[in-house]
Amino acid sequence: MERIVFLDREVLPTTIRTPAFDHSWQDYLSTRQDEVVERLQGATIAITNRVLIPETVLAGVPSLRFIAIAATGTDGVDLHACQRRGILVSNIRNWCSSSVTEHIFALILALRRQLIPLHEAVQQGAWQQRLSPYLPPPSIPYDLAGNTMGIIGYGTLGKRVEALAHAFGMKVLIAEHKGRSVARPGRTSLQEVLRLSDIVTVLCPLTEETRGLLGEEELRLMNTHAVLINCARGGVVDEQALARVLQTGGIAGAGIDVLSSEPPDREHVLLNLHLPHLIVTPHLAWMSRASLQRLADQLVENLEAFVGGQPQNLVYPRHP
Repeated sequence: MERIVFLDREVLPTTIRTPAFDHSWQDYLSTRQDEVVERLQGATIAITNRVLIPETVLAGVPSLRFIAIAATGTDGVDLHACQRRGILVSNIRNWCSSSVTEHIFALILALRRQLIPLHEAVQQGAWQQRLSPYLPPPSIPYDLAGNTMGIIGYGTLGKRVEALAHAFGMKVLIAEHKGRSVARPGRTSLQEVLRLSDIVTVLCPLTEETRGLLGEEELRLMNTHAVLINCARGGVVDEQALARVLQTGGIAGAGIDVLSSEPPDREHVLLNLHLPHLIVTPHLAWMSRASLQRLADQLVENLEAFVGGQPQNLVYPRHP
C-alpha cells in the first residue's frame, strides 16, 4: 500500500479525487522546513508545492519512491539527488496558462493606465476638489496597441502571452537565450529585446542559467517608459537592482508576482519601496477556480500513472 503525504495542502483549496489504488493519505496544511523529514517518515509518495525537498531530506526518508510536485516549477526539489537515489519526480503541466496570462495583462494594464495612483487620488478627494471634470493622470497613459512586447521564456505561457499581445495589436519579440552568439529564426538577442520593448515579460524557469538573468546592466538597457512584468520566479531578476532602477526612473514601472524568498522578509527591498509604479502580488497569478481544479486532477493522474507503472510528466536535470 502506498503512503502519500501532502506537505502543503493549503495551496490547493479545491476537491482532490481519491486515487484509484490502495493507499493512505495524510494532509498537512503547511509544513516548516524543520518538520519535513519527520512528516515524511514511512511515506512512499510525497506531494509538495513549495516545501523544499533537498538531499538532506531525501537522506532521511529512505522509503520515498516518488515526489509529485503540485506545480510546474521544479527548483524546490533536488533533482540530481533524486536521480541518484532512483526517486522519480513529476510536475504539473499546461494547467494555469489562462490564469497567469490574464494576471500578466492585469498588471500591464494597471501600470500602463495608472489605475492604482488614479484610484488612490480619487479616494483622497483629488477629483472632488477639481473645478473642472478632468483629473490629470500622473503622466499620459500609453496604449498597448502599437507597443512592442518582449517575451523572455517561450514555452506554453510565452506562446499564450504572445497570442494575447497580438490581439491587443502589439508587436512581439521573443528573446534568444542569453549568451547565444547567433539568434535562431524568430528570436531576437536578449539585449535587443530589452532595448526595443515597451513591455518586458519574464516567463522562463529558474535554473542555474537564468538565476540573476536580469541584473542592473540588463535593466538599464530598457527604455525609461518601459515596464517589467515577472510572473516566473523571483530569482530570475536581481531585486536589489530592480529597486535601484525603479527609484532612479530607469524604467516606468514593474509588476511582480514572485520574489526570490517566499514568504518574504519584512524588510524585503521591493516591499518597502511604496512606489505608485510598482505592483507586487503574492505569487497567485496561477490561481483561479478552473486552474486549481486542473492542477488537482492532473496531480492524481500523475500519482495513478506512477503506481500503474507508466509514470508521466517526469522531470530530471539535463545532465546527471
